[in-house]
Amino acid sequence: MSSHVSNQARVIPLRPDPRPAPAEPAAVPPKEPLWRDVVGDVLRRERLAQERTLKDVADAARISLPYLSEVERGLKEASSEVLAAAAHALGLGLADVLALGRSELLRLATPPAGHAVRRAAPRQGEVRLAA
Repeated sequence: MSSHVSNQARVIPLRPDPRPAPAEPAAVPPKEPLWRDVVGDVLRRERLAQERTLKDVADAARISLPYLSEVERGLKEASSEVLAAAAHALGLGLADVLALGRSELLRLATPPAGHAVRRAAPRQGEVRLAA
């Protein structure tokens, strides 16, 4: 008769693990685009469509080249004066840039086909008016 001895240790926890069991990841809604990113994309797209350099537009708008670059990349939130100057340097009005930005924002914010938009349900006693 031979006895079999295992070389594996048996671990007995002294106390239960305080960490909760991992849950299934919740569906994360798509992140809404930031206005500064959208406006920066519009300015860059318009500049490139005109085949102009960043330096050319910055000089025409009287904006520093590094600052305009940061605005185009969505790193800086430009004032309305800066946006108007950049727009005019591109031969556009501020309203044109804002309209292009609005169109882009709507395109980016539209959920993909088959995805319903969830709206918060009214709370008890809450009144919502539609215009």
